[in-house]
This record gives sequence, structure tokens and C-alpha cells, in this order.
Amino acid sequence: MRRAAPKNLPRNNLRNALNGDLRGALTNDLRIGPAGWAYKDWNGLVYPSPRPKGFHEATYLAQFFDTIEINTSFYRPLRIEQAEQWIERVAANPRFLFTAKLWQRFTHDAEPSVTDEREVRLGFDVLMREGKLGAVLVQFPFAFHRNSETVQHLEELLRRFAAYPLVIEFRHASWKVPETFALLREHRAGFCNIDQPIIGRSLEPSAEVTSEIGYVRLHGRRYDTWFASSRGAVAQKALRANEPTSANPPTGSLNFSPRNDRATAENSTAIPAFERYNYLYSDGELLPWADRIQSVRAAAKNTFVVTNNHYLGKGVVNALQLISILKGTKVAVPETLRRPYPELNGIASQPPTTPTLFPMG
Repeated sequence: MRRAAPKNLPRNNLRNALNGDLRGALTNDLRIGPAGWAYKDWNGLVYPSPRPKGFHEATYLAQFFDTIEINTSFYRPLRIEQAEQWIERVAANPRFLFTAKLWQRFTHDAEPSVTDEREVRLGFDVLMREGKLGAVLVQFPFAFHRNSETVQHLEELLRRFAAYPLVIEFRHASWKVPETFALLREHRAGFCNIDQPIIGRSLEPSAEVTSEIGYVRLHGRRYDTWFASSRGAVAQKALRANEPTSANPPTGSLNFSPRNDRATAENSTAIPAFERYNYLYSDGELLPWADRIQSVRAAAKNTFVVTNNHYLGKGVVNALQLISILKGTKVAVPETLRRPYPELNGIASQPPTTPTLFPMG
């Protein structure tokens, strides 16, 4: 049985609290990295400024991580030339594998076309052919509740994209039932274990494995902005009060857009979209996930851990911390991140190029 992480320990002691269980356990089947790389707020923070000639974000990140989750494929199909270029950009790291999100037309719209499917396959097939596609993440919104129609929609997607290493991300707790896990196992699809703000019937943390692929995504815990949109902040009280409690909520519409959630804006104050992911996990919050990751890794052939709390590079910081916790060693860190996140000095394998006024951990 694994030991629970002691509370209220100093940072370095807390990081080492589980080393007896975790040290040396990070093996070739576990890859940890951030979600996406094209964020303007990373300039001069994650990435150097000015950028050297020929600089590319994926090439730079591949020095520190063995995976990145492709985010742009959620908004539009990945083009062939993009996939070919990105494979070349990470070639210096032979362990590197991409994961990629399925186009939202298949997860937020009930009627994707055959043409849509053909376009999605073009870029994915390039990554598959070159052995660089670790997983395809099918990310459903919170509004995608389990009922007969949504189960049918899920089954259709599992059949249509069976050629790819699929992982399914649910956000609503109605899906956490034995029937869901059985369906995923039948289609050899993975289950995405997520960390998100627990509001209403949000899916809680787990360590489930339903295929050869284990998958973990950390979204942060911004309760005040998680359901925010450009129109305003979510009425969390309304969500808690009105959320259906049945495992099979009322049917009638197959529009899975988050705007169908019962919660509506409580005020007119616009909240920037990035605030949903403006969250930095503490060591005490990461350690339970390190233990869950080990459980997932023990049951899967390949495991991916993705930090989606991307604002101002916080996901990069937490991904590096997880690698350090799981390896029980220090790691390479981007020099530009040391000043805004001095906690990285305690896990950095190299001293800073600019001396600090404070002792490093």
C-alpha cells in the first residue's frame, strides 16, 4: 500500500516524501509534457527573447519534454505539411511522441461529415506513419452527459477512428460507471484521468486504465473561472442547484456545446479565456497525482501526462516538477522560467546563468 503524502512539510521534504515509492520509476513508457506551445504569453517567459535565428517552439520544448499535446488540431484539422514539419522539429529527441486532440466538430457537434473525417485523417496519418502519434484525445465538454444518444455518438466515434490510439476525456460524472469502462475496453480506447474544479457533477480525480494507453490531464483548479466565457462569469450556485442528478439526464438535443450547460452568466463582467488555466499546482497537490500516475503507468503500456494549466507557463513548471518528483532527481529547466518561478531552482540540474540573491534548494 502506498503511503499518503505527509501534510505541512517544507517544500524539499514534501517533494521527497514519496521517493521510497517513486524514485527511479520513470521509465521509457511514461512521457510528461505541456498542452500546446503557441501561446503569446510564453514569449520571454518559457521561450527566450529575442529568439535565436531558426527558433521553433516544439524544438525548444523537446529539449525538456518527451511529449507535447497538439492543441491546434482541436480547432482545425492538422495539415500534412504541418505534421511533417513538426516531426522534423522534434527529431533531436528520439523518445518524443506527440499526442493530438480530435477536431471539436466530432465532440461538440452531432453531425460531422465524411469530408470532415477525411480532413482529420490527413495529418494524423502522417504522424502515425512516422511512429510519432502517441494518442488521439477525444475531448468532450461538460455538457456531454451520459444517455442513450450520447452513448451512441461515442460508439460511432470509437468505430470511425478505431485505427488510431484513442483516449476519451469526459468531464461529467455521469460517465463514471462500469458500462463506460467496459465500452472503452471493448474498443481498446483509453480513459483520460483529469484534474479539474469539482463543481456540481464534475468528474473527480481517478486512476483508470482501459487500454494500453494511460492518460492524465491536469487543467488547474480555478473554480471562479472554470465555466467562464467571453460573455461573463458562470453562476456556480445555479449549476450546483440545477444540475441533474440522474446518471441518464434528459435527452432531446445533440448539440454538445458548453453553452448548453444549465449554468448561465451571473454578471456581465467579461473574464478572459486564459483565466481558466491560470493556476499553479503546489507540491502538495502534485504528490497525489504522482501516486495516481504510478498506478496508471503500472497498468498501461504507454502513459502520457499533460499539463493544460498553460497561462504564463504554469503548466511547463508543473510538468517539470512532476518529472522531478517521479524521477527523484533534478531536471533541466528553461533559464527564462527561473526568475518568475524560483521554486524551479530547487529541482534544476544546472545553476542559473545569472547568480541569485537567495540560496537554491
